[in-house]
Amino acid sequence: MVVPFDRFSGWLERFDSRHPGTRWSVAAGVLQATSPDGTHVSVEIPFAAEDLQTAADVVTHLGRGWRIGVVLVRRGGFAAAYVVGAEIVAAKTGRRHVQGKTKAGGWSQHRFANRRDNQARVAFEAAAGYVERLLLPRIATLDAVVSGGDRRAVETVFADAALQPLTSLPQRWLGGVPDPKRAVLEQAVARARSVTVLIADP
Repeated sequence: MVVPFDRFSGWLERFDSRHPGTRWSVAAGVLQATSPDGTHVSVEIPFAAEDLQTAADVVTHLGRGWRIGVVLVRRGGFAAAYVVGAEIVAAKTGRRHVQGKTKAGGWSQHRFANRRDNQARVAFEAAAGYVERLLLPRIATLDAVVSGGDRRAVETVFADAALQPLTSLPQRWLGGVPDPKRAVLEQAVARARSVTVLIADP
């Protein structure tokens, strides 16, 4: 179950009302609970701070006006955004042509693979340039960086020397995403501002 940050307090209240006597605790960045009826809950806390000890602490933590950099990268496509609270303040999406795979063999396949790698390199360089222009001027205000897409592509982009300051911020990985167009970026921002609640019933 995915619960947006701003709805988590209400979700907790409803859960407690359905499971009286539930005890909550925080350990190793995870909010956990066990109810008298045997229901277990686990919530990984994004951007977790070491001083969180109670469910109320977690609600306060999630309720901050988080300033987040979101970076999505796939081979040939990227999106980046600067998000304050639930608002996308600035964003950029882009594409660069990268050929698909070929079934050709021999020397033709080798040349095709080199061309494809070069196209991907240009695409990643373009993505890194846009991330640099969008997020680095705002780095002093950023609380965290959230990324998603193809992990190797994301790692290649963040390997750019200019983006190293961003890697020192708290990170969150969203996993794979479709080609990062505007709608996909908006969905990723919503996921970046949500927690996943795992419930195990008795």
